[in-house]
Amino acid sequence: MQDPADGSGSSSRLPQAQPADTLAARILGVKPEAGLHLIATPIGTARDITLRALDTLNGADVLAAEDTRTLRHLMEIHGIPLRGRRVVAYHDHNAERARPALMRALAEGQSVAYASDAGTPLVADPGYRLARDAAEAGYRIHSAPGPSALLAGLTVSGLPSDRFMFVGFPPAAKGAKRRWIESWAGVEATVVLFESPKRVKELLEIMCESDPERDTVICRELTKKFEEVMRGTAAGLARDIPEQGLRGEVVVLFGPPQVKPADEGDIRNALVALLKDMSVKDASAQVAARLGLPRREVYALALDLAKGAKEESEDDDG
Repeated sequence: MQDPADGSGSSSRLPQAQPADTLAARILGVKPEAGLHLIATPIGTARDITLRALDTLNGADVLAAEDTRTLRHLMEIHGIPLRGRRVVAYHDHNAERARPALMRALAEGQSVAYASDAGTPLVADPGYRLARDAAEAGYRIHSAPGPSALLAGLTVSGLPSDRFMFVGFPPAAKGAKRRWIESWAGVEATVVLFESPKRVKELLEIMCESDPERDTVICRELTKKFEEVMRGTAAGLARDIPEQGLRGEVVVLFGPPQVKPADEGDIRNALVALLKDMSVKDASAQVAARLGLPRREVYALALDLAKGAKEESEDDDG
């Protein structure tokens, strides 16, 4: 009888793999094409950077970064020398002053590599204006894709990912934050946002005012040693978060709003609003499609409403 463990039998067990060896990754010394190169950098684990990003950082004529210390440290980790190149600081507080020098480098046909503090440039990041001006001036823009807190949070959340909406950072003021949530709360998509760890509890409490059962995921310290993914409802997670808030970098995701079955009052209100400008047929068709209801039933209700409105108008004339 054959031993199924030796791989020669009919067992469905997979063969044992050999232990992995340490392999050398090659960083190329080729000069990148002229233009602006947007470099995605790790959001936590330094080894998440791509080989192409390292190639670009190694060969670019000009280096620019939201945080020069972070980029210098990343290059040191991966053994990329500066070779006399200066790392230009480009962030929210100096963008207007720093951008002209980078634009001059592009005009001279140089390759400019820009890296955000962490993640993909231009996603909630000051690099947007630099890329916009470079594009308007006709310079090539290249993307070296890679780490993104937005996509990392979406992929581990377990929420629907076929349609999602990124809404950036919420405003700090409570009233403005409430209006901001109202602006996207009804969108039928998973919503992804960045928030200060100290303000996450307040964010969830405001969401609870309108939708306490909303599916919610909080991702903390993604790709780092103490990575944590908290799943539940807005109300449940709001109760779990301490008053002083959380620690570390945070991504918050809200699932699509739950579809609530329309009652007769909802149908009547929708029809009354449309019957002011539409025929009974058109109004009932639109409401039936919007609420997912049988057109015949909605049409019958629309007829009653139109008849009642007509009789009321005749009484007023009399």
